[in-house]
Parts: sequence; C-alpha cells; structure tokens
Amino acid sequence: MKRRKFVKHSGMTLAAGSLFSGSAWTSFLQKKRKTAPNDKIQIGLIGCNGMGFSDLSSLLKLPETECIALCDVDQRVLDRRTADLEKNGLKKPAQYTDYRKMLENKDIDVVVIGTPDHWHCLQLTDALDAGKDIYCEKPIANSIHECDVMLDKVNSSDRMVQIGQWQRSQKHFNDAIQYVRSGKLGKIREVKVWSFQGWMKPVPFKPNTPVPEGVDYAMWLGPAPQRPFNENRFHFNFRWFWDYAGGMMTDWGVHLMDYGIYGMNVVYPKSVMAIGGKYGYPDTAEETPDTMQTVYDYGDFSMLWEHGTGINSGNFGMNHGIGFIGNDGTLALNRSGWKVMPEQEGGKDKIEAIDWNPSVDNGLDLNTANFIDVVKSRDASALNTPMQVGYDAAVVCHMGNIALKSNEKVHWDDKKHKFKEKSANKLLAADYHNGWKMPR
Repeated sequence: MKRRKFVKHSGMTLAAGSLFSGSAWTSFLQKKRKTAPNDKIQIGLIGCNGMGFSDLSSLLKLPETECIALCDVDQRVLDRRTADLEKNGLKKPAQYTDYRKMLENKDIDVVVIGTPDHWHCLQLTDALDAGKDIYCEKPIANSIHECDVMLDKVNSSDRMVQIGQWQRSQKHFNDAIQYVRSGKLGKIREVKVWSFQGWMKPVPFKPNTPVPEGVDYAMWLGPAPQRPFNENRFHFNFRWFWDYAGGMMTDWGVHLMDYGIYGMNVVYPKSVMAIGGKYGYPDTAEETPDTMQTVYDYGDFSMLWEHGTGINSGNFGMNHGIGFIGNDGTLALNRSGWKVMPEQEGGKDKIEAIDWNPSVDNGLDLNTANFIDVVKSRDASALNTPMQVGYDAAVVCHMGNIALKSNEKVHWDDKKHKFKEKSANKLLAADYHNGWKMPR
C-alpha cells in the first residue's frame, strides 16, 4: 500500500527526456539503495527508444526495482538511455545489441519488451524459455497466429506476464465500465470506438540510405522481409508499414477496442467489414491507411472503429474514445474522463446526466506497480492486464485489418478459430524471413 501511495501521489515523472530531479528524487534514491540486494527485482529492457523506456522509467519509481541491462539495435539509443539513468544517480546497466545474449544474464528477473510489433512473439517466447517475468508492449503481435502462439506459451508457463494496455489499471475507465454494465443506458445498440490524432502528420518520401553507424540493421529487421535501410521505416514510424505493425488499427485500437469489448463483455464478432485508405494524404510514404472505418457485427449490436491521422475532430468532441450508445443515453469515455448524455422523452431526460468525470491517476504507473506486486506474490490472477486481455484486443484489431486487406466482409468461425473465407485465412499468419523461425 505504501508503494501504491507513492506511485499515485509522488508527482514525479521518469520518462524519456524528462527524468527525476531535486530533493524528492534524492530522498527516493536513498530508499532504493536501502533495499536489500535479495529483495531487488532486476530488470532488463529490450527496445529502449520509446514506450519501452517509458515502461522502464515507470517501473523504476518503485523502490525495489533496479535496471541492470539495456538492449537495443541502435548504439546511439543505448548510450543515450544509459546516460539518462546515470545522470539521475542510477547504476550503469550492461549494454546488449542482441536480446538473446541479454536473456542469458541469470541476474535478470524481469524483461520489458518495447520493440516493434513484429519482434514481440520471438522475444516473449524466448524470454519465457529463459525463465523471465515479462512486461510486454501492445499490440502483443503482428498477426493472429503469433497471438495464438504467445497465449499458448504464457498459459503453459509459470511466469508472470503483463501487457501494456494500462487503461485497465485506471479507476475512471473501470468506473465507466461499471456504469455501462449497470443497465442504466438501456439497450446498447452501438459502440463507437475512434482515434483521430492531429499530431500524427504524414510521412514524406525519403530515399534509401546506408545503414547509420552503430545500427545493427539485420537484427532490427529480424523476421521481417529484407529491404534497404530507409529512415521512414525505422524507430517510431515503423507503425505505418505492414512488415512491422498494423497502423492505427492496432496501435491505438488495442487500447480503445479493448474497452469496447470489455464493456460489452464480448470478444469475437460474427462478421467484420472495413473500408479505408490513404484518403487524406495519398502521396506519402506510409502503407497503412490514414483513414479507416471498421464495422464489427455482434448480432444484437454493432461496434464501429474509425481513425484519422493528421486531424483531431472525433465523436462527442473527443479526438479519441469509446461511446456506448443506448436507448436511454450515451456514455462517452476517453483517457481524460467520462460523461453520460441522456436521451429525452416528452421533453425530459430519460436518465440522469453525468457531467465530465475526470481521470485522477496515472494508468502506466498503476499498471507497472500492479505487475511488480504480482511478480512478488506469484498470483497471476491479480494481474490487471494479463496476456488474455492483450490477446483479445489484438485479435479483434487484426480482424479489422484482415477485412480491409481481403476487401470483403469476413465471417469468424469461433469453433474452428478461423474465418469462413479462404482469402482471409491466408492473412492469419506472419511470414518469417532471414532464417528466423516462427515459435511453436
């Protein structure tokens, strides 16, 4: 409880480019150093440039955690993150460019996976084989078959695995879902889920270049197809290329669609159809659509995903969120809070309106604290975002991309765990290259 109180109220931020400072951090470092060596949970991070380092930074807010290893294919990133830790009084970690070498370090208790999506399946299964507990970024994989492999592997292991869909740890999200399930909205006929991100600007074409000095490009590609180095496909922008990720549908979709299916207590739809393309910015480098609508048919209600990059105008005045639309009212929810808008009958509200109910906590910090609690207790049932949560959200989002790519309405056969359409089933599995083999 003391740790949770610290995480919630410290007000300190340890994240990329914005690290702890001042007397509060100095005092906290003293507490960390007093933790007995046998009580320390030692962490190794794979993928240090973006959310991986944010996850590590959040974990390091806990007194018993210690980072002893960093792994990245870019030596510049390794050196920068090492300096970030050292300048804040933390011990210099060992550096690795091959994650397999890092997993041989028997002192590592926890592995954080913050690499591009196409690497998650290999790294998670290898980390489980090495006996590590894992905090893995979302989406859990870049194909439904990889998701299947990962779920089976975790379920047959005694390791603790938490997925980075941190909204599951936020109070206001769970309060909103409790209201949705109360029945007060009346019969829910439609769920809208959306992400309009104005800050995500189009990616201009750039020429191929030699591999930058200090970058192990072969290791970055891993199981992805062999291609010349291009800055557009490296680091953050990998999200917009099919070889490595699934675009906005999976990048933001797993966060938000997760709460759509969670609120409605469903997973697999009866059918899926999608339309989208590069409608806003047709002459740009990215492959995934900048505009997309996906309709999931659940039999007695529909769920609509829609996204747009480069624009901010979304539903209910929110650039992202989930809307549960019922006969008596609508609940709108996003990372900042939630509200209820009643329907009217005879000039009167059918239910009580609820003004904006803001978020009051830090979801990432609560998610990592929950994970460390479970690492210590070994009670996997206490995880807020276990592999099953990451699996369900990823599979549903991949269904949307498969419907888009197959250019037809696709139907899911839950018993056979595949589509009824052959064209869609051809898109279930990833194709591994460069000598890398799909885990079994």
